Amino acid sequence: MKHIYTSVDLGSDSIKVVVCELYQSALNLLAATSYPSRGIKNGLIIDPALVEESIRLALNEVESMLGVKIKSVMVSVPSYQAAFTAIQGKIDVGGVVTTEHINAVLNEAYREKPLDDKEMVTLVPIDFSTDTEERIKDPKGRDTESLLVRAVMVSVPKKNIYSVLGLLEKMGLEVVDVMTESIGDMNTFKNKENSDKVGAIINIGSDTTSVSLYNKSVVIKNSIIGMGGRNIDNDIAYIYKLLPKDAVKIKETFALASSKYASGVEYIEVNDKFGDVRKISQKEVSGLVQSILEEILVLARKEINLLTKQTVNYIIITGGISSMANFSVVMEDMLGPIASIGTIKIPGIRNNKYSVALGNIVYFINKLKLKGIDYTMINGDEMETLSSNQKGFVSISSESMLGKVFGYFFNE
Repeated sequence: MKHIYTSVDLGSDSIKVVVCELYQSALNLLAATSYPSRGIKNGLIIDPALVEESIRLALNEVESMLGVKIKSVMVSVPSYQAAFTAIQGKIDVGGVVTTEHINAVLNEAYREKPLDDKEMVTLVPIDFSTDTEERIKDPKGRDTESLLVRAVMVSVPKKNIYSVLGLLEKMGLEVVDVMTESIGDMNTFKNKENSDKVGAIINIGSDTTSVSLYNKSVVIKNSIIGMGGRNIDNDIAYIYKLLPKDAVKIKETFALASSKYASGVEYIEVNDKFGDVRKISQKEVSGLVQSILEEILVLARKEINLLTKQTVNYIIITGGISSMANFSVVMEDMLGPIASIGTIKIPGIRNNKYSVALGNIVYFINKLKLKGIDYTMINGDEMETLSSNQKGFVSISSESMLGKVFGYFFNE
């Protein structure tokens, strides 16, 4: 049986939808889209009607690619005031560990944990221990008298979850799992080099920047900075007296992330909001972009230092703005050699603004395997429609970046 999974990431700037298929141990990209969003500010829903319209339009694009109706999704929820609590549980087994034992020990770890005004999003297992072995990723099949799990419980304010779930359920969508963006990012960029180290991922969004700290690939802390790509748009619009859409166009098609390699003789002409023609220098506007990016990265570095006193071995930067030309120049100047851009290297979704939506699928599949659950979001009749339309779909081999991540998860 083919297994189809749909992931939705609600951003202030765009709604990202990614659909993947797991078939005979190969992960295929079926469809992906990024549609402009309205009604979301700083990652939070402020106008449900506008958000609903944006989601429907995004799903319509994906459904037209697939030829089937999307009925079930996994979704990211805002990570404002998220809590990451270390927990552990232990149960008696007296025999071979099964999926029932794994579910039972996770439930035991979660049981009676105070949440106050928060709601649990997920439990991220760190490792399991039996009577004779420690730090096992998947203990199924081991013979033991007892089983212990160490995990991190991720929780967020109830309003962060209920505003999203309520809206999607109102639209007739079944929400099968919920994550935060920090989970998705790590599951996209995890590899054998960073899996046992302390590091951080900086996700530069439209309105905000998320800074997440990881220990052995498990998120343990998170912080939000009130700056993002829109600050660049606003400053370009203000200084040159442009309409917002023209400021965005200049940022995306003309400016560079660093003025170091910008041309001092190249100009672009654009009408300002008063109808006057403005001649904008690439060197000048790139300097403006660079100053804002530097401010964001300085703040992000400060947040990392506040989140941990340990040595940080790597910093991965993601978010759409990190795909900007010459971004690596600013990144290296501000963060040094431990920083890298976590670009997604998959045909069809090369822009790393999809890192959260894609990583959530990898995490979901891994969780299903650990718990011994066989699940797909598309039924049998719809499978036939997909099969007839699959010519041209991208197969992600074991040699690709996601193939390696996926294989790493399943071969541990």
